[in-house]
Amino acid sequence: MSSPSQLHHQICQGAEILGFSLSEQQAERLTQYVALLAKWNKTYNLTAVRNPVEMVSRHILDSLSVIPHVKGDNILDVGSGPGLPGIPLAIMYPERQVTTLDSNGKKTRFMTQAKLELGLNNLSVVNARVEAYTPERLFDEITTRAFSSLLAMVQGTKHLLRQSGVYLAMKGLYPEEELTELTANTATELVESISLRIPGSEGERHIVILRNK
Repeated sequence: MSSPSQLHHQICQGAEILGFSLSEQQAERLTQYVALLAKWNKTYNLTAVRNPVEMVSRHILDSLSVIPHVKGDNILDVGSGPGLPGIPLAIMYPERQVTTLDSNGKKTRFMTQAKLELGLNNLSVVNARVEAYTPERLFDEITTRAFSSLLAMVQGTKHLLRQSGVYLAMKGLYPEEELTELTANTATELVESISLRIPGSEGERHIVILRNK
């Protein structure tokens, strides 16, 4: 079992490789989040990843890879699961409003507890199905991570994104077929696709940035 100091070091080192430095408070909160996720995971099965060291590379650093591309002040993370990438985003951007949305009660209860323990006043946790969710105001950006196909994601969330808003979809392999299907069936266009290397992870990763024409 890794110690908190080892996890802290792994998170800070990984962020440096991704191209940015963490403040002590950010690093501490991300470390606390991993410890909390590992603790709850024993009872509630929130993620298939059991080892906290693996959680850092596969969840925390993977989530942090989207940081350079986040521009909006009001962000929605759809299908957030235990809060990925929503909770790391809320930790990194205390001045921005982050909403995490998931229909699984166990996962939203965990996120609510994480919000309290980490003191994330800028985080809102919503337990609802995406099609039934009606926010007070539309979002600047919508993030998703292994949520669904791009077409299903856009069709399911288009009522939540403001006119000039963008999608930040986190994917594994470059989703060529999904993009073809999306552009053939919607007025959504590809802005950019960024290939990523996540420290400690072998798999291919991409961030796909989309917007409505």
